[in-house]
Formats: sequence, structure tokens, C-alpha cells
Amino acid sequence: MTTRMRGEIAEQPAAIQATLDALLPRVGDVEAVARGTRHLLFVARGTSDNAAVYGRYLIEARAGRMAAMGAPSVATTYRRRLDLDGVLAVGLSQSGRTEEIVETLQWAKDCGAKTVAITNGGEESPLAQAADLALCTLAGEEKAVPATKTYTTQLAALAVLAIGLGADVDPGDLRRVPDAVEKLISDPGDLDAVVEGLADKPGVVVSGRGLAFSTALELALKLKEACYLHAMGLSYADLLHGPIAVVDAETPAILVAAGQGPTLAGTVALAERVTGAGAAAFGVGGGGGLAAASTAALNGPDLPEWVAPLGLIVPGQLLTEALARRLGIDPDSPRGLKKVTQTD
Repeated sequence: MTTRMRGEIAEQPAAIQATLDALLPRVGDVEAVARGTRHLLFVARGTSDNAAVYGRYLIEARAGRMAAMGAPSVATTYRRRLDLDGVLAVGLSQSGRTEEIVETLQWAKDCGAKTVAITNGGEESPLAQAADLALCTLAGEEKAVPATKTYTTQLAALAVLAIGLGADVDPGDLRRVPDAVEKLISDPGDLDAVVEGLADKPGVVVSGRGLAFSTALELALKLKEACYLHAMGLSYADLLHGPIAVVDAETPAILVAAGQGPTLAGTVALAERVTGAGAAAFGVGGGGGLAAASTAALNGPDLPEWVAPLGLIVPGQLLTEALARRLGIDPDSPRGLKKVTQTD
């Protein structure tokens, strides 16, 4: 069975390359719109919200600016004005047509913020039209309901945003991403073993920390919406504060980490703790150390930590698609979901 989701996963190297080609020359535009701002406010829902988590960690850890996740309900339900002078508000929506996000970005501008839109909907989309600056991704049309290429191109746009905000990174690292993603698609690791390890399980805990936390959240969301698993996405720091009690023989853990960085050692230690307690731990990335500590493992990208999330999610996407088919579910059209979700 060939699914649209699988085809769109395969389109990601080209989509990321096209997005980087279009957006890297616009670093100066980011610098200009951000001039006079100090803090960032991200506005998003769903998969876009998970992308924004990557943006928050990247901006704080590498650009030295405080960033926060906005609550659209403050604008759209409570209708409260805030003092957003000195704030750069970043609205993310794959379609650019999610009314709540458009309204919230307009609200942020009315409250004094400078505004940026990140969308695959193009310059004519309502979100792009509402923003001072639009960073439009070039993923092409996405037909499967679970977002894949629109998510990774959002991460690429956020990486460009970080560069424009003065992040202490090597922009050349971004040019390595398409090839790294292509390699993961060709060789995701022990995919069959992880699929079989989850096929008869009612739930799973997905955990990472720091820049990899966004990947854990996004993978958990994919497993919920396409495989109907009770998947819990958590920072491993929060997992250790109590929820680890749910990890047992019937509830395995998927642990995500870049191949380098300050959170890797803790992720490996968590895998050892999980397997030592008699539960299965499935690694995603983390190099040989995490693979050795895991029951089975998926490969990660050969990329520095700051851009690793652009590749880390790819084996998770492949896992989701393969597991859905193993369970007899069409991942292209999960029950109860539409491509564009509107919230009141």
C-alpha cells in the first residue's frame, strides 16, 4: 500500500531545500522587522505549536532572547489587551487560513507588537497578509491529513528567523539538512522492530528535552492522530517528576535526542532506567549511545543539535505511517480530522 503520507515524507528534502533557497536571502528582512524588539511571542495550534516549541528553545538557547508560547484564547475568547511593545509576535499556520491564529496575530499588532507569519499558504493567505513580514515555506500542496513536509519546512523557516535574530549558529549547517533527511528516508534504522514493539500496545510515552522536546511532542501527536495511540509527549525532566510511573510492559517509551548536545546523557540514562524496569525503550537519534541503551532504535541525522530537529522527526514520521498500516488504519485520512481545523 502506497500512502500519500509516505509520498509526502519522501518530498521533504526537496521541500526543505526550496524553502531554504527562498528564505535564507531574507535574513536581512528579519533583522529589519525585529529592530526595536526584545522578546518573542509564538502563536500557533497543533503541529504548528510543536514547531513553535522548537523556535522557542532555539531563540532562547542560541539567540539570547526570551520567548514564550502565546495563548490565542486571551485574544479571541477573553478579548484582553496586553502591552506588547517591544515584542515580536510570530504566527504559524500551515494553511495560513486558521482564523484563530490570523485573529490573534492581528490582535498582537494592535497591542503594539511587530509581526511575522510563517505559513505554507503563500503571500496571499490571510495570515501572511496580516503580518509585517511573511516567511512563506515552499512545501507544495500537502494532501495527507498528518502534516509532514509542512512541519519540517516550518522548522527551516524558524531556523532562518533565529539567524536573523542573531543566533550563535553556523548558517551553513542548514545546507546539510536536505541530504541528512534523504539519508534518513533511505535508512531509518530498525523500523520493523519498533513497529512490532508498538503494534499491540495501547499507549506510549514519547520524551525528549531541550531542542528535541519539540520532536517528542510532534511524534506523540502523529501517533495519536494517525495510529490512535494514547501517546503522551513530555520533556524527560517532567517525565521523571511522576509520569514515569505509567511506563511499564504495556506502555513503552520512545526517547528522542540529537547525536550531540547537553541533553544526550540524560536521555541515555533514561533509556537505561526504562529497560532496567522491564519496559521497552525505543530510541530515535542519540547516536550509538542511545541505540545501545534502547530495545530497538531509529537513526537520527548527522547534524548539529540546533538543526537536528529538522531530521529527528523524519524516522518518527516513517514509524507513524508504517504503524498505521500495520494496524489497518489509513494514515492519510484519520477519523474525525480535516486538513484545516478551525477553533472558536
